[in-house]
Amino acid sequence: MQQFTEQFDVVVVGAGHAGCEAAMAAARMGLKTALYTLNVDLIAQMSCNPAIGGIAKGHLVREVDALGGIMGEVTDAVGIQFRLLNTSRGPAVWSPRAQCDKQDYRLKMREVLESQPNLKIKQAEVAGLILEPSAVTASETPDRIIRGIKLRDGRTVGAAAVIITTGTFLNGLIHCGEQQYPAGRSGEPAAVLLGEALKALGLRGCRLKTGTPPRLDGRSIDWSKFEQQPGDLDPTPFSFRTRQVAHHDSQVPCYIAWTTAETQRIIRENVHRSPMYSGQIQSIGPRYCPSIEDKIVKFPDKITHQLFLEPEGLHTHEIYVNGLSTSLPVEVQMEILKSIPGLETAEMLRPGYAIEYDSIDPTELERTLETKKIAGLLLAGQINGTSGYEEAACQGLMAGINASLRVKGEAPLILDRTEAYTAILIDDLISKGTSEPYRMFTSRAEFRLHLRIDNADRRLTPYGRKVGLISDAAWQDFQAKQQRLAAMKKLLEKTKLTNAMQERVNFPPPLAIDPASVGGQSFAQLLKRPEIIVEHLVPALRELSPEFFIREAASGIREATTGATLPSEVRNELKSVETEIKYEGYLLQQQRAIARLKKAELHTIPEWFDYGSISGLSREVQETLLKIRPRTLAHASRIPGVTAAAVSLVHVYIEIQSKRREQAAAI
Repeated sequence: MQQFTEQFDVVVVGAGHAGCEAAMAAARMGLKTALYTLNVDLIAQMSCNPAIGGIAKGHLVREVDALGGIMGEVTDAVGIQFRLLNTSRGPAVWSPRAQCDKQDYRLKMREVLESQPNLKIKQAEVAGLILEPSAVTASETPDRIIRGIKLRDGRTVGAAAVIITTGTFLNGLIHCGEQQYPAGRSGEPAAVLLGEALKALGLRGCRLKTGTPPRLDGRSIDWSKFEQQPGDLDPTPFSFRTRQVAHHDSQVPCYIAWTTAETQRIIRENVHRSPMYSGQIQSIGPRYCPSIEDKIVKFPDKITHQLFLEPEGLHTHEIYVNGLSTSLPVEVQMEILKSIPGLETAEMLRPGYAIEYDSIDPTELERTLETKKIAGLLLAGQINGTSGYEEAACQGLMAGINASLRVKGEAPLILDRTEAYTAILIDDLISKGTSEPYRMFTSRAEFRLHLRIDNADRRLTPYGRKVGLISDAAWQDFQAKQQRLAAMKKLLEKTKLTNAMQERVNFPPPLAIDPASVGGQSFAQLLKRPEIIVEHLVPALRELSPEFFIREAASGIREATTGATLPSEVRNELKSVETEIKYEGYLLQQQRAIARLKKAELHTIPEWFDYGSISGLSREVQETLLKIRPRTLAHASRIPGVTAAAVSLVHVYIEIQSKRREQAAAI
């Protein structure tokens, strides 16, 4: 039997955003956990932009928090600018975003990890995995099982489950103009030994690319040339457990800049020196976060492109130029900067660069993020072909939960597409794979009105509680909130707008609502009108339900007449109730569609099912189904190239093969 230097229940390799969530989840669930990283001083490093959230990404962070993850709480503690995006549109696409202090984020995350019982942080290079043959020989079960990891210094570490979260470090190769060199990110070594070890396991892989823009010295920038973009006056926190963000009264602005026709000329004349266009880079980059040279080439008629100047922290002058990702030579990057009004004298602290790295084809994974071929080995983050801190964090959390449940011998936690963006991300990856870095969008959801940021806790916190990630205090707060929302909805449904009540509502003059036309209607009926919002009813609601508004006193924020400056905690709860009422018809439609989808998910495909025996199924479809091995008919229907007719054939042949097996068993 293998002798190990140390023994853990769960080992996590890589301390980026996926690794931190995975390690915390496993430790909080009571398992002895080790987190291995190349440099403990760079835990949760923000390799690219110093920001968390954004469109759809904010939804993912809310879901991580609702399940008991830590990204939201850390962001609330170190965020230096908060904005709720898309508020001019419907509530389904509202999404929080926070500019963070890059250094403080790293330090705060390390503080949280180091204070967690059951969790050990280790600095060492992981060079390989220790496997042994599986005791089960069935054709559709993993043929190997994980037993631990090998370190470069010769030590061996035993583990019942291993989670790989290596980001861009697997055989990473940085490109800056004609220069290229191995690195995991700028200034850090690539994980070459582990990269080669994973290739030897027989997992299908691919090569992906991402990039980052130059960083500038803020003291060398003419800030008067840019439009200021301030944060929200009363920020909406990421975490449901945060009452008020730490820097709510000391937020810093970002600034909006624009490229020029001169910028376009410089890039066009030098695009042949970009590794993306010289042939030096063969990998595929992120479609929805293109380099500046990609924008110029693909959108030749667009003369100007928007940029955002974002501070990297409160204690540094370093500025991140969002929108200017590039791998052009350094001297060309300097020319580009000088062509932008306000940046003519800007000093570049760090040049932009592109990085290629290895990833694993995510169709190699189960819904639990465990590999199909190796039991106990789970993958999370950019190694699965995704891009972004938030996409990594939600995978890390789910991998940590499922690795822990596996070690405990309990059933895995598998969310479906109707419950979370996290589930949509995982389902898309394992069903379709990806040939480019995968980014989450609200448009990927079939039921996005049901998957809002305000109800992420209602959707997912019970799951977090069940697996042991939600504390008693947090669970009590969650239950109290649900009771408040239910009571407020009931109040709105039963309260009629009487003549006396009309004096205590606040319909602004532009609405020109005739009191006679709305008399006798309930507040809920009024809210179904598109021109009426819950803030109009706040003066009356304060009198009818003073206990709901008691939190105003603690916040110090109150506007007695309009309710426009309600504290974010109160305002967001009211808006959640308003959404449930205003969009009730649409939500009911989606609930019926969800019920139909869940019914389809109940039609499971047995592990023993033989796709090769289906007459009428093309070889291409057979190969696709054999490769992915969908677990349900609904899952099969979402695989590219698998037609509705093919799914129907599978359904019929499940019945046929089941009867044949029963007859054979009876003989």
